[in-house]
Amino acid sequence: MPAPAEAGRVPGPPDGGWGWVVVFGAFVSIGFAYAFPKGLAIFFKEIQDFFGTSYSEIAWVSSIMLATTYGAGPISSILVNRYGSRPVVMFGGLLCGVGMISAAFCTSILQLYICVGFITGFGLALNLQPSVIIIGKYFLKRRPIANGLAMAGSPVMLCTLAPLNQFLFDNFGWRGSFLILGAILLNCCVAGALFRPIGPGTALVKTQVTEEGKDALKGKITEDSPMENKTEEEGEKDCFEKVNQYLDFSLFKHRGFLIYLIGNVLMFLGFFAPIVFLAPYAKHTGIDEYSAAFLLSILAIVDMVARPTTGIIANSKWVRPRIQYFFSFAIAFNGACHLLCPLASSYTGLVVYSSFFGLAFGMVCAMLFETLMDLVGAARFTSAVGLVTIAECCTILLGPPIGGILIDTFGDYKYMFIKCGAVMVLAGTFLFIMNYYNYRMLAKEEKERKAKEEAPKSVRTENEGKKIWNKDSTQDGPELEPLREKGEGLKKEMNGTNEV
Repeated sequence: MPAPAEAGRVPGPPDGGWGWVVVFGAFVSIGFAYAFPKGLAIFFKEIQDFFGTSYSEIAWVSSIMLATTYGAGPISSILVNRYGSRPVVMFGGLLCGVGMISAAFCTSILQLYICVGFITGFGLALNLQPSVIIIGKYFLKRRPIANGLAMAGSPVMLCTLAPLNQFLFDNFGWRGSFLILGAILLNCCVAGALFRPIGPGTALVKTQVTEEGKDALKGKITEDSPMENKTEEEGEKDCFEKVNQYLDFSLFKHRGFLIYLIGNVLMFLGFFAPIVFLAPYAKHTGIDEYSAAFLLSILAIVDMVARPTTGIIANSKWVRPRIQYFFSFAIAFNGACHLLCPLASSYTGLVVYSSFFGLAFGMVCAMLFETLMDLVGAARFTSAVGLVTIAECCTILLGPPIGGILIDTFGDYKYMFIKCGAVMVLAGTFLFIMNYYNYRMLAKEEKERKAKEEAPKSVRTENEGKKIWNKDSTQDGPELEPLREKGEGLKKEMNGTNEV
């Protein structure tokens, strides 16, 4: 049995062991959460013809799914704080399966919005957030590498889903494909079962200490104030404390968090639309279906290599202290690829574009959550992820439909790519400049803090010296009295005063 002092001690992340099994589970969960909405783009052209909808209307399917996945972040964070990652991911996998199986029986585009967009999107949200959160609990020193490996699940899944979806459509149609994909998504339940809770004893002790602290606080309030004066105020305070227990709203006072939030909200306006429209764009230029789907596979293969490689580079001693600059460069590089895409007029050009796009996309995704944890720390990361994702869902929701409107208006895909590229270059430039400002302010604040800590020390040392001198003087024997009187006389003469 552990000693009382050790029972309440918070253990450090193991940085290995079962953590690598958790990374594999996160690899599967994150892979489905990110890749599945993009892989569905294979069916868009046929669903559009089936229901007779426009580009912007069919784009809402992916947009609603992605927006729900990100917008439900706070709900997912609250559930993780309450129940842990394992049951939340397993329930999310069940929702994904139910949503896609229900979508196979839809008779209108509105029903697809509900089944694919909201139900499946919410299930993917319950897969994404807990997977990211639990990696931070299992890893510290190797966290960038672990995040990079887990994030590599997205390109692996996309590389698999793109040709698989085309094969399923050719053999079973889009309705039969949705039934099979619903069954495949149930594997998220298996991935969630691998998320073994870490430190249950610690969590129990922490909960007991928190409850005791709350009881003591309530007892003190009862003794200090009359009963009739603490009804409404205490109720409001308890309500705010309960909400703040799951979502730390004090993060909105954190300068680095606000810079990250603004930059990412702007970035997501052009982040997903190019992937959603890549295969339809290739088909529009006269490329056959399998070659168009293969572009997504090329993107995914490069992305697959880019994510762990970026994680290793980000974990190096040269990059990790300034990882925010590396993240800003990756976003701007991503935007530059989209700006150059209209120059790719042949299939070879689209292959080159897909390769560079996969590299840039993998770099951004590998550092997306690592940079946030670098800013706010592991303790506040759960709340930060929830608050960031709900803010990002607005631009995620609008990005692909705005691209679809541009395509419908001009009859050309190049304006959509130019819009996405310009937005991402702007976001990368903003983050680079503001992170430079943030690093400068942090260095200045650290310098001022050290100066304030050193100033009282010097004053205290001087005062202690005076006290010691006075103490020694008072404790001197009578044999030193003539010397002390002589010293006082000399001091008065030097000050220009004489006793009368």
